[in-house]
Amino acid sequence: MELNWQEMLFQFIGGLGIFLFGIKYMGDGLQKSAGDRLREILDKFTTNPFMGVLAGIFVTVLIQSSSGTTVIVVGLVSAGFMTLRQAIGVVMGANIGTTVTAFIIGIDIGEYALPIIALGAILLFFFKNKKIQNIGQMVFGFGGLFYGLELMSGGMKPLRDLQSFHELTVSLSDNPILGVVVGTVFTLIVQSSSATIGILQELYGSGLLDLDAALPVLFGDNIGTTITAVLAALGASVAARRTAAVHVLFNLIGTTIFLIILPLFTKVIMFMQSSLNLNEPMTIAFAHGTFNVTNTIIQFPFIAVLAYIVTKLIPGKDAIIDYNAQHLDPVFIQQSPAIAIGQAKEEVLRMGQFAVKGLEETNEFLKTKNTKNSETAYQIEGAINNLDKKITDYLVDLSSASLSEVESERHSILMDTVRDIERIGDHFENIVELVEYQQANKVKISEEAMNDLEEMFGLTISTVSQSIEALDVNSLDVAREVIEKEDRIDKMERKLRKQHILRMNEGKCTGQSGIVFVDIISNLERIGDHAVNIAEAVLELK
Repeated sequence: MELNWQEMLFQFIGGLGIFLFGIKYMGDGLQKSAGDRLREILDKFTTNPFMGVLAGIFVTVLIQSSSGTTVIVVGLVSAGFMTLRQAIGVVMGANIGTTVTAFIIGIDIGEYALPIIALGAILLFFFKNKKIQNIGQMVFGFGGLFYGLELMSGGMKPLRDLQSFHELTVSLSDNPILGVVVGTVFTLIVQSSSATIGILQELYGSGLLDLDAALPVLFGDNIGTTITAVLAALGASVAARRTAAVHVLFNLIGTTIFLIILPLFTKVIMFMQSSLNLNEPMTIAFAHGTFNVTNTIIQFPFIAVLAYIVTKLIPGKDAIIDYNAQHLDPVFIQQSPAIAIGQAKEEVLRMGQFAVKGLEETNEFLKTKNTKNSETAYQIEGAINNLDKKITDYLVDLSSASLSEVESERHSILMDTVRDIERIGDHFENIVELVEYQQANKVKISEEAMNDLEEMFGLTISTVSQSIEALDVNSLDVAREVIEKEDRIDKMERKLRKQHILRMNEGKCTGQSGIVFVDIISNLERIGDHAVNIAEAVLELK
């Protein structure tokens, strides 16, 4: 019988595309239904590695992607939200969570895929309610997942009559390492272990692979899925690269262990299949689940060892920005409000130091266009936002305590100062985005304009730094200097704006560069306004 290769290929790659879209669309719907608070879930519920495992399972079930969870974790570790040990727990949980997709595929409802898609479409297009639309998105993605599988299965069925394919499956059965390599490479290409395991389920279900050949491919799928986290960590912080390395190491160790006990593991899966009366796709789902759960149980006690190994493999110190508050002890709110105000002030000062550092990184990014500076600036802005929320919550709790008149005034000043520092963070983030716009659109700023920006940046950084110093030591002299410097910033902003208009009229600068330049100096002028607010609060307190 002659095979229609074009029809087979189109059916397979089309089915794969619909399958991947279905998983992504279903995951997006689940994520929206959950309120899109994944970072918060991972931040709050990773107090220890065990909680990290549970959080990893939960988030991966929501977004239907272990790679997606690991990429989020890489970002959180890089930002200082999470330690490496906490991250290892989440990575282990993500590997368990991703098995849910295989179990969904194991439910043989492929013949109902089109009605499910139709139901999802009705919920999406005929209802205005956002919650119903999110459910519609989940249902549509769920149906698309099965429809894609049906198409892939139809495309692969003719392979059972192909002698060379039979020879390949025999080779995979005889050589488990070859199976691992095939699974790894295929998942590296597709970048979705859910997709490759879905294909494996269909191959096994169609009788194109036997269990001896399918299990090593399954192990390889788990190794291949780590590529997304590795790509996300390239060029990132040392901590981020270590987290990605843990993901790779965890799956490599698990695969090695299971290859050693492969005959025993195969017998266990065959026993499950016969005793639970599992169909072929569900058998692969149980094998996948058993592999990841057992691997987590084996390696969980050795989290500290894994952390040590990746620290040695990827040496170097990491300049992690600690997002978390260091001085806000809730015990003092009732026991000693005066100490609590002192604690809050220390955290506000720390927040102010972040603002100065963020401005310095933004200035460097403007000069060098080095993305490391912009990444650091964004991280600092994230830290400022987090501290803003934590300090404000602490001060709100403190307001219910019994405060003296002076303490009440200090409390009010700290509340205002937190808001000013948070706004400084917003403004230097705006400048980073303007520089990124300049790069993306190849906007040329003249050397003269760059010198003007450098001068104004230096004055602004100095003003913000002194406003934080004035708050720290309650210095009237420093506070007055800040007010005097802010007046210079205002005059400089007006002067530079006029000079730049002249440059544009003379053809030295373009209209686009004018927009970028004027927006940068406007943001710097507003930063100066927030610095003077802090200084004036110090003068009022005195």
